[in-house]
Amino acid sequence: MASFIHRLSLAIKLFFQTATDDKFAQQAQQFLVNPTLPTEPPLQSVTPTTILKESNPDAALQLLGLLQADARFIDFIEENIANYSDADIGAAARVIHEGSRKVLHKYFTIQAIRPENEESRITLQAGFDTRRMRLVGNVVGSPPFTGELIHRGWEVSAVNLPKVIEGHDLNIIVPAEVEL
Repeated sequence: MASFIHRLSLAIKLFFQTATDDKFAQQAQQFLVNPTLPTEPPLQSVTPTTILKESNPDAALQLLGLLQADARFIDFIEENIANYSDADIGAAARVIHEGSRKVLHKYFTIQAIRPENEESRITLQAGFDTRRMRLVGNVVGSPPFTGELIHRGWEVSAVNLPKVIEGHDLNIIVPAEVEL
């Protein structure tokens, strides 16, 4: 039970709120007629708007094969490099980088999503494409948002993977080799 002073303080606050706020006064009047507290509306289940679909692994398997052929990518990733010197790993990384870059440039057209340099200040207006831009950090409020461009992002505008021979098993990234 609240003390008399607390109830008196509340009554004074309610008096002034009722005298100065028409909407509050109407709600107070309704409460005097029917003194029940408003109930929260029942929570509605939210149906996800994102529909997940299975992706065909063929292109990913083909890309792994191309990265292996031109950059020996899988050989490097699967190698235990703990016993190699930093110089040896660096030399191998240069070969893998060059080959991987060659594959990307040969089979994909890739460009930056944002033209600005990283660490530039940019402003995103209302309606910006949330598939192409991700907000990180202290995201509060609504657009426009101004912040530092941490990463320009990448998008593929064209894919030109080579055609695959009918019956070729893309799960075989590179066949085992036997020298005779």
